Amino acid sequence: MYTDNHMHEIVVKRNTSSSRKRSRDGMRSHITPAKKRSGFTSETCSTVEGHTHTPDMSENKGKELCCSDNEDLFEGYDSIVGDSSFLAKLEDVELQMRQCQDQQTPNACGDDLSDSILAEDFRDSPPRALPSSQLEFQKAVTTPHKSPCRGAHNTSTPDLMNPRPAVNHADLTANKPPPKARRSMKDHLKKILIDNAATSSTVSKTVQQKEAVMTEEMSFAVQAMGSLSAEQDLGPFFGLPSKVKDLILKLKRIQDLYEWQKTCLSLDSVQQRRNLIYSLPTSGGKTLVAEILIFKELLCRKKDALLILPYISLVQEKVRGLSSFGIELDFMVEEYAGSKGRFPPVKRRNKNSLYITTIEKGHSLVNSLIENDRLDNTGLVVVDELHMLGDGSRGAILEMTLSKILYMSKSTQIIGMSATLGNVGDLQTFLNAENYTNDFRPVELKEYVKIKDSIYEVDPREETCFSFSRLLDFKYSSGMQKMDPDHIIALATEVIPQQSCLIFCATKKNCENLAGMICKYLNKEFLKHKKAEKATLLGELKSSGNGSLCPVLQKTVPFGLAYHHSGLTSDERKLVEEAYSSGVLCLLTCTSTLAAGINLPARRVILRSPFVATEFLKRSQYKQMVGRAGRAGIDVMGESILILQDKDIDMAKKLLSAPMEKCYSNLLYDGGRGLNSLVLSLIGLKITTTVEQVRDFMKGTLLSVQEAQVSPERSLWDLTVESIDTLKQKSLIEVSADVNNHTILQITRLGRATFKGSIDLSYCDLLYQDLSKGLEGLLLNSFLHLVYLVTPYDMVNQCKPDWMIYFRQFTNLSAAEQKMATAVGVPESFVARKAAGQSVRKSVDVVVVNRLYLALVLYSLLKETNLWDVSDRFQLTRGFVQTLLSSASAFGSSVLHFTEELEEFWAYKALLSELTRRLTYCVQAELIPLMEVAGVMEHRAKQLYNAGYKTLAHLANADPQILVQTIENLFKRQANQIIASAKMLIKEKAEALQEEVDDLLMLPSDIPLL
Repeated sequence: MYTDNHMHEIVVKRNTSSSRKRSRDGMRSHITPAKKRSGFTSETCSTVEGHTHTPDMSENKGKELCCSDNEDLFEGYDSIVGDSSFLAKLEDVELQMRQCQDQQTPNACGDDLSDSILAEDFRDSPPRALPSSQLEFQKAVTTPHKSPCRGAHNTSTPDLMNPRPAVNHADLTANKPPPKARRSMKDHLKKILIDNAATSSTVSKTVQQKEAVMTEEMSFAVQAMGSLSAEQDLGPFFGLPSKVKDLILKLKRIQDLYEWQKTCLSLDSVQQRRNLIYSLPTSGGKTLVAEILIFKELLCRKKDALLILPYISLVQEKVRGLSSFGIELDFMVEEYAGSKGRFPPVKRRNKNSLYITTIEKGHSLVNSLIENDRLDNTGLVVVDELHMLGDGSRGAILEMTLSKILYMSKSTQIIGMSATLGNVGDLQTFLNAENYTNDFRPVELKEYVKIKDSIYEVDPREETCFSFSRLLDFKYSSGMQKMDPDHIIALATEVIPQQSCLIFCATKKNCENLAGMICKYLNKEFLKHKKAEKATLLGELKSSGNGSLCPVLQKTVPFGLAYHHSGLTSDERKLVEEAYSSGVLCLLTCTSTLAAGINLPARRVILRSPFVATEFLKRSQYKQMVGRAGRAGIDVMGESILILQDKDIDMAKKLLSAPMEKCYSNLLYDGGRGLNSLVLSLIGLKITTTVEQVRDFMKGTLLSVQEAQVSPERSLWDLTVESIDTLKQKSLIEVSADVNNHTILQITRLGRATFKGSIDLSYCDLLYQDLSKGLEGLLLNSFLHLVYLVTPYDMVNQCKPDWMIYFRQFTNLSAAEQKMATAVGVPESFVARKAAGQSVRKSVDVVVVNRLYLALVLYSLLKETNLWDVSDRFQLTRGFVQTLLSSASAFGSSVLHFTEELEEFWAYKALLSELTRRLTYCVQAELIPLMEVAGVMEHRAKQLYNAGYKTLAHLANADPQILVQTIENLFKRQANQIIASAKMLIKEKAEALQEEVDDLLMLPSDIPLL
């Protein structure tokens, strides 16, 4: 018996073409093979001069192991089910046979059957190489079926290859037992073909064997995880198939794990799926352990996994890096950063997903999973930089996320990676986790300080904290001594250009000035080192700026130097990072943000001063910076040198000998904003509905663990009650009573919109007012009004308007746009007076004025898309303009979700959806599909488009070798990552569409019955 899930479409093939043959490419039915219905394709066999050439399946891993659905096994005929011409002939033959038997005329149905149309059709085809399923059919046709109760040659299929002598039917009839019900030849042939088509092809033995080994290993790992003790071996590679180890070697170039990694993966807490925090110095290899655990969750336990990273750039880098694994191991990699990400995520039946998110998007994702009762599908949550719990408002969001997971899902494992912390015990209590710590570094790190012209090695065991190492050997002219009193050039030229160097500066301006100063005194020989590659880099930088090139970089890059900070555009930073990683650049002057972001190690790290801006370094910041020293696999040692002035020595000694900072809860940060947001979302998600339940939930937070240190004067209960009162005053929640007169907490419409849009509670009232006021006179012939509504409130104080520029841009607006500006509270007369330096009598809301100024910057970007021109026009750094654009895109997405929950704002839905999309990319429309690929910026998208890769499909099917040859400054590893990311994106979109189709066609389980 055949079901819809197992019935395969069978094809019959003959040399002559059939007029009834139909194209199957566009057809799908309930009998289409399951793999075909899910979008699985295989190569179509090419036919040359009547011969079928089957592709070498051993070279195509991942292809179907059974008969390809496009492989037309018997040439001209199509599906037996769909085309009955062949079967009609069989039925004619059957009818003749029955008539013969009825009329007792054996001569009409004896050996003459071999001359029937059936025999003729098979004799037409000369012997040739056939697919295995057709060989099985021929075997069934040509081999007699022996039966104990009938004659040796009695078969429902005639023997075509070995004609038998005539048989005396009268003798046979006399000795024959009563006839059994005889199956139709049509039915019998259909059964044989269907059975054979379902049988695996023997063409690809190698692929079958590899897949069988992987399947066996996967099954073994799954069984072992459930039954074996922690001491026993779980499988060939920590419970994973050996294919994962091969991929790590191929894609990451890692041949073996460090001993600490093996120990960590073998811990009882890991084997028994208990929560774990593990701490190591920077560059110790923490991430690989987390990735192996993620693969284990996806492949062995068949559960989704969530990876939370602190920055968008890290999310994009990780999506690129893991997409190749997703393609090979058949799981989805989904990006949740900025305005990207679906809420709730697509519910997949046949595949598991790895969600890679920022802290903010991770919180929204967990909220949506809880709301849709799907959190238990997520078996593992990995948090990188767990010490970010102590980082202001972002730390509060991370604490909210983890607290909800702990409270709502007892089956979800939490793994935290962290730098060494002073109070890791508090985090263990909060997460109910065990701790693994190791001081391993792949490359030895030696820390030094420089005071005047002497170098001292850092040794906290010494009473003075320093031990003399050497005198700095340098020859400076008087002019050079004046320009470089800290002898940075001497320190740098000891390692560059053959080795690399990072110099951390206190401010962005210092980075640019220092890079320019060093170039003035470098030997001209530096210009010859990788001259061609540096010329290419300059061309790339100029192209990324649409013909504009930073004058500082233009001067420094020929010497192999560059600066790196948030003032650069994303394209510029990407190009500088790639050039440094490949050795084209040998020295970067940078701010502390580089240490917290992408991993760019160096032979020597120099700290220009012990300050970040105007604040003295923290121990964790210092460790993060010096941790970049030493490149695994390249250097045997890394060095860090902290430059000190006499006045800073005492503070530096405390810094170098101090214990690591402690991590404290930030739910009470900035007046308790985090606590208020947490309580609101608990009520909105119906996690808690009473004050007592809220109190019970709060007992599971880090704030509860650290109550005595964080809030010594007020109890957690008092803080919780105060938070509930604040939410009531803001009309975000309301209190009612149930039938038993128990107090019930319910969220209001405004409250639901606020937590669904992840809107800061400080701005939710203001946003509602601005959106309501906008409906009264929404300007639709320009984007300006909508842009103003999605300009982030939290960036208003980061930019003070230049009044002359403000007035000039205001006067360039159309009459309708100026009217809109007046309506929101910025009349032309006010801007004109400020530009003229005159006093203004009438009070104007400063927030509105500054916000409109930023809106004008964004509006100019939307119209022109040239970031350089806009930054010059408004006298802002191009990095700030790009940050503004990114923040507006993310806030626009939040406002869109906010309006979706409020019926009165229905008009905004379509408008904001299109605007958010434009703000996300802010490029020509034809580049948007390419920029959807993780890490592909505008410049790279232009290169790809001009080279002929105009769609995702072009990119996903590109040859990496050709891509490297076609695109300048693109290395093979990067090309492979881009192609894998494009494939994953196409796969993700196709899977989402297929899930929608399946949902539409699925039979409802609650159909009313009679």
